This record gives sequence, C-alpha cells and structure tokens, in this order.
Amino acid sequence: MTDTAEIETKFWNALKDHGIVMLGLDGLEDGFARPMAAVVDEERSPIWFFASSDSAIVDAAAGGGRASATLSAKGQLYASIQGRLSVTDDRQTIERLWNPGAAAWFEGGMDDPKVRLLRLDAENAEIWLDGSSIAAGVKSLLGIDPKEDYNDKQARVQL
Repeated sequence: MTDTAEIETKFWNALKDHGIVMLGLDGLEDGFARPMAAVVDEERSPIWFFASSDSAIVDAAAGGGRASATLSAKGQLYASIQGRLSVTDDRQTIERLWNPGAAAWFEGGMDDPKVRLLRLDAENAEIWLDGSSIAAGVKSLLGIDPKEDYNDKQARVQL
C-alpha cells in the first residue's frame, strides 16, 4: 500500500528527474500552457523556471496570478499542480539556480539582462502513480477489476 507521503516523495523525485512541465497561467492572452523546465531547489515549493523578460508568460505573471502545471513522468507518475506564479530578477537566486539548461536559452549567460525567474508557489497537487495498461488489460481478460490496484496510487497533497 502506498501512502500520501510516499506519493509526494515520488512526485518531487520525478519533477527533479524529468523537469519539463506544461505551465499555464490565468491571464495569458492565448490561453495556452507552455513547456517549461522546472528547477527544484528543495523537496518543497517554490518551483522555479527560467524565462525571458520578453516572453508572454513573464508579462502575464508580472502581476501575479493563479497558475497550473502538468507533469507527465512516463513510467512513474502524472501530476497536476496549482499555485501562484510571480516574476523575479533576484541575482542571488538566479546565480544559485543557474544550470546548463538555462544557459542554452540566454546568449549572455546569467548576466543576460532578459533573464527572469518565474516562481511557482505550489499550493497543492493531485498525483497519480503510473499503472501499467498491459497489466490492466491482462487482469481484465482474467475477470479481475484492475481499478482495485490503483486505489492507493493517487493522492491530493498540500505542497
């Protein structure tokens, strides 16, 4: 049996390992979420994203707002995250979180004047541990309800 704390730990590990989420924000003109590389500083919120000052998501987040992120760590778990998104250009935080992935997007490195950090103060998440569709298919063929195996593989957690 999987407990909520174990599911949450698996979530943070998957976010660190896979890192790409679809990040959406109330107030984005086009309404579309964007693929963003998450930077996890610790096993807690906030979740950080490097972005350019001339991007639509930075403009929309400038006033703060409700955001959602979706993580699909194939073979591990799926998660839907909710929280508040804000923008910062705090140099100490940028230096602490700077990584090769961020460097690929900014010609001037961490000193590029367009470097911004989006800060997602995650409030809660719904997390589903991945279940094998092959195993579910076999169980169905044998007359076993596969949903029973997944009763303890989903949790809502406060982040």
